[in-house]
Amino acid sequence: MNTIALSATPRTDLGTKYAAQLRRAKQVPCVLYGGENTRHFSVDGVALKKVILTSELNGVEIEMDGRKTLAMVKDKQFHPVTDEILHVDFVELNEKEEAVADLNLRLIGQPVGVRKGGKLSQNMRKVRVSGLPANIPGHLELDIAALDINKSIHVSDLRYEGLTVLENEEDVVVAVRMAKKVEEAAPAATTAAPAAAPAAAAKKPEAKK
Repeated sequence: MNTIALSATPRTDLGTKYAAQLRRAKQVPCVLYGGENTRHFSVDGVALKKVILTSELNGVEIEMDGRKTLAMVKDKQFHPVTDEILHVDFVELNEKEEAVADLNLRLIGQPVGVRKGGKLSQNMRKVRVSGLPANIPGHLELDIAALDINKSIHVSDLRYEGLTVLENEEDVVVAVRMAKKVEEAAPAATTAAPAAAPAAAAKKPEAKK
């Protein structure tokens, strides 16, 4: 797990009033859970964006009162209009204990089925895993180059060293289906052409007078 260092300032004054004062000073109120005690602190808003505004999962080394603590973002809140970070919850990590994380799933390669005209469908964009902090990457990768039309990859097919996938094993992660237009065209192509209309009956010769 990649780590980003954050310098934190303990806070003892809690509540909405004091949180608003921190935000006006470009600080973000935070809480650290999971240790012996819940700790409240603030972090510089610009420095915090390096942790929050990324698709990668990063560990955070919080330095506070001369002590460094390894942690991970648990929850975050944004302003509904400005998208500024309002509050962040962290959970403390133990290097010797497994942690649970939701990781972005990146697909690698172009499926052979897509080259044949199929359509790619990614049902899962995040995958929940557990593992020691040192084994948890910033994201997961899945090679789909060999995926053919009407084939799929399930959770049970996922294998990552040092990690346990916590999703339902039967769930489909990604699949390639026949494109809808191709499916509609196939029956039409196999339907026999309608029989030609019978020739008009020959005109009877006129009776002799």
